[in-house]
Amino acid sequence: MKTFIKFVIISTLSLGTFFQNSFSNEKIKIGLIVPLSGIHSQLGNSIIKSVRLAVNKINDDRFEIIPKDTKSNPINTLRSSKELYEQGVRIVIGPVFNESSKYLDELKDMTFISLTNKIYGNHPNVISAGVNAISQINTINKFKKINNLERSIILVPNTDYKNEINLAIDKSNIKFKEKFYYDTDPTLLTAQIEKLTRYPQRKQNLEDEITRLEKSLDQKKEKKIEKLKKKDTLGGINFDSVIIADFDESLKSVATSLLYTDVSSKRISYLTLNQWFNKSLLKETSLQPIYFPSINKENYDIFVKDYNELYNSKPDQISFLSYDLVGLVYYLIYKNNFKISKNIFYKENKFKGKIGIFEINKNIITHQLNFYSIENEQFKKIF
Repeated sequence: MKTFIKFVIISTLSLGTFFQNSFSNEKIKIGLIVPLSGIHSQLGNSIIKSVRLAVNKINDDRFEIIPKDTKSNPINTLRSSKELYEQGVRIVIGPVFNESSKYLDELKDMTFISLTNKIYGNHPNVISAGVNAISQINTINKFKKINNLERSIILVPNTDYKNEINLAIDKSNIKFKEKFYYDTDPTLLTAQIEKLTRYPQRKQNLEDEITRLEKSLDQKKEKKIEKLKKKDTLGGINFDSVIIADFDESLKSVATSLLYTDVSSKRISYLTLNQWFNKSLLKETSLQPIYFPSINKENYDIFVKDYNELYNSKPDQISFLSYDLVGLVYYLIYKNNFKISKNIFYKENKFKGKIGIFEINKNIITHQLNFYSIENEQFKKIF
């Protein structure tokens, strides 16, 4: 892989008529730092292909993307970034991983648009462009308001990720009835969920009511007892919805523990974070319906189709974000009369990408997301 690649724009513009104006003949140099070698090279090359797909939509032969290899290593990331600086680059798309940005504060004159969704502890010159927890919590809050869910609890894994969730809660001003940290160890999880849902008490309520009826003179007690014996617990649940801030098998473990304690998605609303349309969740019929914020699925499916037709392979999810970031950076430079400046990310702006609407303000990027449900083994768009 060459360390310098010039992507020349060859097709008709589709990102907006504003791209067609010309203000200067100077080259617009944008860096791209991704892992092109090592264990994450497949991801890096998927991003390269997506960036090429994006720049082919912009009718401007001044636009140059200069890729460099990070090797998924913070030292190599810094070295590659310094090389870009020497070539006159001041705005860089990347790195992919939060750990790779560890030393980038040394290059204070450069702005890095990281593909990570982590927002906690970033350097001032590193802007997280991933679908972060703030965007997701804001979208969940919108769903809560629409459905009058006023007694929500949020379950957060007791890992480093809790810092992201706590920051998002503070920024979004969302109110929860309770915030509960759980252990990701499955041997401890169920007992914690039992305590949270008052399962032992509700179980005892059922046994006590059956015993009471057995001793009573109620003429209909046999039918009542028969009906009660079909239940697992007796008594209300003191929340109307639960947000599970987790993914993949950990998400399934938490939801399964809720089912075990007789708190099903039929009784309360199950919500979670962006699942990137994880098809394995379609098979978990006992958990459905389950709701989550995410990117625009229709646009994502079109992107996957276009990518596959051009490259005969499936893109990585993160590469979809890199496609949008090319348009975002170009748009902001256009708005600044084609003058490259780190201040373009400080001004309040909006950009409609394929993922959704990017909102830029004071070096923070958030997204206006869509909202989906998984029910009847299908993804269904709510808004």
